[in-house]
Amino acid sequence: MADWEHVLDALVRERGAALVRYAALLTGGTAEAEDLVQEALVRAFSQGRPLREAHAAEAYVRRAVLTVFLDGYRRRRRWSGVRHLLAGAETTDGPEDASAARADVHAALATLRPRLRACVVLRYYDDLTVPEIAGRLGLSDGTVKRYLSDAIHALEGALGPLPVARTLDVTLLPTGRTR
Repeated sequence: MADWEHVLDALVRERGAALVRYAALLTGGTAEAEDLVQEALVRAFSQGRPLREAHAAEAYVRRAVLTVFLDGYRRRRRWSGVRHLLAGAETTDGPEDASAARADVHAALATLRPRLRACVVLRYYDDLTVPEIAGRLGLSDGTVKRYLSDAIHALEGALGPLPVARTLDVTLLPTGRTR
C-alpha cells in the first residue's frame, strides 16, 4: 500500500464517525452527511497532494467537507432561481385521477350507438386513419367522418368540452400504455 492509502485507511477507521457527525451538523441528516464525507474524501485524496499524516489529512478533509457543502448549497440556490424556467410541474396527477377519467370515458362510450363507438375506438384506441376505419367497417370515408363528429359531440355532452379530440387518446389507453 502507498503512504496515502495507509493515511486514508487510518483516517476513515479512527475519525470516520467524527467526520460524519461534523458533516451531519452541516447537512442536517446522516445519509446526506455520509455522502458529503465520501465526496470530500475522494476530492482530498485524488488531488495528488501528499497527505502523509492523519492529523493533517483530517483537517484537509474537514475543509473539503465544508467546501463541498457550500458548493452544493450555492448550486442548489442558483438552480432554484432558474428551475422555474426549465422544469415542469413537480407534482403529477395520481393514478386516482386517471382512473376516474378512464371510468368516465368508458361510461360515456357506453352511451354511444354501436357504430359511433366502433369508430371512436378504432380511431383513438387503435390509432387507425379514417380510410382504414372505413375499410374495416365497410363504410365510406365521409360516413366515418360524420360518425366521429357525432361521437365527439355526444362525448362532449357527457364529459364536458374536449379541447382537442386527441384528448381521448390518453383516457382510452389501457393502463401502462402511452403514446
